[in-house]
Amino acid sequence: QVQLVESGGGLVQPGGSLRLSCTASGSIFSFNDMSWYRQAPGKQRDLVARITSTGSTVYAGSMKGRFTISRDNAKNTVYLQMNSLKPEDTAVYYCQYASSRSPYIYWGQGIQVTVSS
Repeated sequence: QVQLVESGGGLVQPGGSLRLSCTASGSIFSFNDMSWYRQAPGKQRDLVARITSTGSTVYAGSMKGRFTISRDNAKNTVYLQMNSLKPEDTAVYYCQYASSRSPYIYWGQGIQVTVSS
């Protein structure tokens, strides 16, 4: 079992920045992918960014250049640095853990990010 705990969300003005953190604990394999997804009310849950255990990254097109995903393997933590935030970034953000050595995908509880004046 893997447990994921997110932190760092909240309210920010347009143009501001936030950094989300997600710490994994439990039966963690060395080779894993960690991702951030987001979901606004009435909309589907979409990928924001993904990072492998070796640091390779992928971003949704609208996030490239504004958001940066990184990880600290010693702390089993993944980060999402969000800059130049826009009202349309408002959503619940979810951390995801996946490994080819596990039959399950694990999700955090979700954390609210609100961008508003």
